[in-house]
Amino acid sequence: MRLDKFLADMGIGTRSQVKQIIKKGQVQINGTRCTSADTKIDENNDEISYNGKLLTYEKNRYYLLNKPAGYVCANSDKLHKTVFELLKGEQLKGLFTVGRLDIDTEGLLIITNDGSLSHELLSPSKHVNKTYYAKINGIANESHVEACAKGIDIGDDTPTQSASLVIRKTNAQNNTSEIELTITEGRYHQVKRMFHALGMEVTYLKRISMGNLKLDDKLPLGSFRRLTAGEINMLYSNKS
Repeated sequence: MRLDKFLADMGIGTRSQVKQIIKKGQVQINGTRCTSADTKIDENNDEISYNGKLLTYEKNRYYLLNKPAGYVCANSDKLHKTVFELLKGEQLKGLFTVGRLDIDTEGLLIITNDGSLSHELLSPSKHVNKTYYAKINGIANESHVEACAKGIDIGDDTPTQSASLVIRKTNAQNNTSEIELTITEGRYHQVKRMFHALGMEVTYLKRISMGNLKLDDKLPLGSFRRLTAGEINMLYSNKS
């Protein structure tokens, strides 16, 4: 790999910016200063440092974020804060969210630069489970469980695919329910639209799992961590 591409991939700057950085002698290869941008390096074995800081090359990066409400799943937005603002200290170049959560939805969000993993998790043909915890205005009952299993008309060309609704708690006095819903699709506002079609409204929504990856209970709202190698392999295999 060329030295300037390596530095650009590491988020040090654009290709033109890193050429100037190299020219100024701010980069060392195995302890020796280098001033030629087209120098070939072994990104996996050579030691590359920038202003004395050793840079470790990673082709792909994987993060688990416990998304809070108030943030959008976009790389930039003029009106709202984005989830990437929460990845403090990380190189953001090339990163994207695997799917999206609404601005008012919390919970599990995978952020990566690995397009293959995103395809594995989002492709309709893969039927990857996504489970949400929700608070609902309305009393959920067995008829709603059956309706979700059969598929619900939410105004699209076809009804939703079979979904699994688990009723965790109901409160007749307050006319509310707490549920978990597992879907295999990712239609626009799908969970909210499904309950709206059933005559109920979602008041709180949180994604708690995707595939076999569950939201880390030890991860505070708004915090992130790297996915482990085991978790990455599990997401690719989609096996428990």
